[in-house]
Amino acid sequence: MPAAKRRSFKKILLRILAVALLTIALSSGWFYWQLKKSLPVLDGEIALPASGLTAPVTIERDALGVPTIRAASRLDAARALGFLHAQERFFQMDLSRRKAAGELSELVGEGALPLDKTARIHAFRTVARATLAQLAPAERSLLDAYTAGVNSGLSSLHARPFEYLVLRSEPAPWQPEDSILVAHAMWMDLQDADGAYERTLAALRDTLGTAATNFFSPLIAPDDAALDGSTAALPPTPGPRILDLRPRPEPGSETTFSSASSDSALLTTRYSLLTTPKEGSNSLALSGAHTATGAALLANDMHLSLRVPNTWYRASLDFPSASAATRTRVTGVTLPGTPLVIAGSNGHIAWGFTNSNADTVDTVAISASDLDRTLYLHEGRTREFEKRVETIAVRGGDPVTHTILLSPWGPIIGNNIRGQHLALKWTAHDPAATNFTLGELETATTVDDAVAIAHRSGIPTQNFLVADSTGAIAWTLAGKLPRRIGFDGRLPVTMSFGDRRWDGFVPENQIPVIGEGPLSFDASRLSTANQRLLGGDALALIGDGGYEPPLRASRIQQLLAPLEKATPADLLAIQLDDHAPHLDRWHLLLLRTLADDTRISAKTRDALTPALSPWTSRATTDSTSYRLVHNFRRHVTARALGPIFERTTELYPEFNIYRLRYEPALWRLLDEKPAHLLAPAYATWDDLLAAAATDLATDDDGPATTWGEQNTARIRHPLSRSLPGFLARLLDMPADPLPGDKDLPRVQTPNHGASERFAVSPGHESEGIYHMPGGQSGHPLSPYYRAGHDAWLKGEPTPFLPGPAQHTLTLTP
Repeated sequence: MPAAKRRSFKKILLRILAVALLTIALSSGWFYWQLKKSLPVLDGEIALPASGLTAPVTIERDALGVPTIRAASRLDAARALGFLHAQERFFQMDLSRRKAAGELSELVGEGALPLDKTARIHAFRTVARATLAQLAPAERSLLDAYTAGVNSGLSSLHARPFEYLVLRSEPAPWQPEDSILVAHAMWMDLQDADGAYERTLAALRDTLGTAATNFFSPLIAPDDAALDGSTAALPPTPGPRILDLRPRPEPGSETTFSSASSDSALLTTRYSLLTTPKEGSNSLALSGAHTATGAALLANDMHLSLRVPNTWYRASLDFPSASAATRTRVTGVTLPGTPLVIAGSNGHIAWGFTNSNADTVDTVAISASDLDRTLYLHEGRTREFEKRVETIAVRGGDPVTHTILLSPWGPIIGNNIRGQHLALKWTAHDPAATNFTLGELETATTVDDAVAIAHRSGIPTQNFLVADSTGAIAWTLAGKLPRRIGFDGRLPVTMSFGDRRWDGFVPENQIPVIGEGPLSFDASRLSTANQRLLGGDALALIGDGGYEPPLRASRIQQLLAPLEKATPADLLAIQLDDHAPHLDRWHLLLLRTLADDTRISAKTRDALTPALSPWTSRATTDSTSYRLVHNFRRHVTARALGPIFERTTELYPEFNIYRLRYEPALWRLLDEKPAHLLAPAYATWDDLLAAAATDLATDDDGPATTWGEQNTARIRHPLSRSLPGFLARLLDMPADPLPGDKDLPRVQTPNHGASERFAVSPGHESEGIYHMPGGQSGHPLSPYYRAGHDAWLKGEPTPFLPGPAQHTLTLTP
């Protein structure tokens, strides 16, 4: 090519490159400008004529962005809270309502269709409208005021929230029914929305029998940590007539065994993927007899999936009391999309929640016609299944129709291993099960008042722990319980003949309450950690929705028992406890296994033994010994129980071993070493243990990996998964090594743990402590996007009450 042409060609390339760079620069500049325009307003004055404000409202934000809302009425406070939620968290609210309604595909495309189809089974948009129509007038007024505030906050932004800029879409206005859908989204998170626990138990019963089911997942176990002290002996080990894994050799032949199962890696992988904890929580309370001030003391950390932005939004509301002579100040966590302080303290009472695992779901086996599967039996008559056709809007594609079969007992969610249709009967499907009565706690003054409010509240049934300024504490259940007739609800039944049914909700005066009084146990120290709390008639009333093992609860009770003259810092220390005494015997078992030189190679022993020392039983980020013992327990579980449940898993792929309370049974097997329950891959139980120990040496991470390297934070924004790594890091929380584990008071996995953490004494809120894993704002350019995360990570105390005002905003009518 001649020199002149080469020079001309280079000029053209340089011009193209310059234009491209200029386009990128202009596009980036425009995007950043739009991004900055969508930042929430922090200072000044904004007129909100469409909000319905009756008087100016002052919003003061502290150094962490926590607002104090000073209003002339509770309704004006709701308008201001809705304004803040919309400005800081609207995309989060939008995802919540869409998740419950099954409308995510309309926003993000066909990738969300499986989620939408699952949600549409519940028809929550229809249920929400029915709930809205029957709300008490005061609750409807509060919801309407909040909705007006949300839409005013959204329209007051100078640009749409940044997520809609990325998705190239517009946010839809908020409606009162959407707040009910946000509540329904919490129902879906906190309860068994697909009957998985009951179906897991049923699959086990249908394949291995009732005796094996009671052995591998007892309702009441010998190591339970119930508040009333109730326990029961573990049922007998299933004999070979019930369950026998060993092959029966032909006469004259010999059976040989290997020391490892060929599919053990598959089993280990399968079961390791199912270890994510259920949504749970810890709550603990001391009566005034054991505190430094004489007022009762309460701590609460609600364990949820961790995400960006965080589930909760902190706020302090200041408004006139009913008498108008005094003012109410209530501080705590709010749920974006709803107008209430969900958990917190108001100077008179402090309250918090943990997931109760009460049984509010039944899977109903449909007695279908043998000749026509579209027909079923109901009250002596053959009927045809109804159908509901849902149309799901899909961004960038055609609408998708989804047909749902309906029965008198609820929507059809699948089949059992006998081929019967299963219907889902769930309290959440009843419009009367959801309300906003919980808001009355904001002005309650005594434990007795709070308990009565909890019983009238329409929320996913929760353990409710309350403490008051006089020193009293109490536990009860908040939310509705189904009143069952003719069955206990633990396993699927048929309701075709009317002898088994639901008869409304359990009356409020029958819901159990624990407070100080003539009890057979100490009710001045109460704690809940998702375990079974009561036995006897109370348990029969509450049912079994899949209680957590008692390991975490036992540790909390042990730490709570000696406390006297306690302060919030003492309860925080319990919340942050990362000791795992239940792993001590696993550590000893691993050491004994490694010492067996007939089964363990010198290479494996030399690699693992040094890493097991020192052993402190603590899930600290620098511990190699904790990670090895934790994983050894997992490998033993997979190798010992995987073959036992192999047939169950084949027939029911969704069967989840980790929904079972299997550890007492597993230790029985390890102690008794029954040959008939040992997989044929092993000659002895010691061979199985040796294979599990060898697994540790071949794990991908290697023996020298620390617990913090395995337990590293993955707290992500929903959009970051579709962005390049450097942009995703701008949205996600840091990938920090995390102390704690799923069975410890400090519950912590990479994306699950304390969504909030507080300890407070009512009337002494200035001494209280609060943590949150993410910042107040959902906007990455906000100074409050990550504010507070480091304190949560390190367990450093930060004030429960908002600090001095750094920004002041006034909203006017």
